[in-house]
Amino acid sequence: MLTANYSGIILNTFKMTEKYEINAFEKEESWRLFRYIGELVAGFDKLTGIEPAVTIYGSAVATENQTDYQNARQIAYLLGQQGFNIVTGGGPGMMEAANLGAHEAGVKSVGLNIVLPQEQKCNVYSNLTINFDHFFVRKVMLVKYATAFVIMPGGMGTLDELTEVLTLIQTSKIKPFPVILFNSTFWRGFLDWLQTTVLATGYISDADLRLLRITDKPSEVLDIVSSWYLRQAIVGRQAID
Repeated sequence: MLTANYSGIILNTFKMTEKYEINAFEKEESWRLFRYIGELVAGFDKLTGIEPAVTIYGSAVATENQTDYQNARQIAYLLGQQGFNIVTGGGPGMMEAANLGAHEAGVKSVGLNIVLPQEQKCNVYSNLTINFDHFFVRKVMLVKYATAFVIMPGGMGTLDELTEVLTLIQTSKIKPFPVILFNSTFWRGFLDWLQTTVLATGYISDADLRLLRITDKPSEVLDIVSSWYLRQAIVGRQAID
């Protein structure tokens, strides 16, 4: 039989778990599926027609006095000047920078914000904002309409988004769009680890590594995206002819 003290610990643990949505799921709560469906439908309704678009990922804690913040802003501006709409996670940091660049270029500046306990608000430079309660629905929308992915320096969330995009391409769930790592110094350790440890043990292939492009110049990001998009357009016209 449980002692009063031990049972109290268990009860408090259950109460604490209630705020962790996924851990709190029970089979009787299948009605939650309607919330997911609702978010997906709302996302599809609002984002249909934003192509061509480029999704830019990166740290939420970067500040405007950092070089990479200004680089993200410049990348989005250059892409916007060529007619690409910009999609971000809608938060501060690199996301704010990219939305600012898109705003300055006069294209759609899309912010797909996630509702967090810290009350993260979408940055003011997004002119098309959607708030999501569920990370996985938001991640679908970040990928769904993208022609290319630019990965600025960031933390756990950025790494999660990068590896998910690569996995989707690797498994042919999405087209092999350009995946561009910006700032070679920041990403060098990660790339070295992939090369010397992960590839060396056979857990990935050379083809997997070739999915990644790396650059330090905003203009090169534009060249990579524009060249790829143009080639796809030519292939598409040839298929029609």
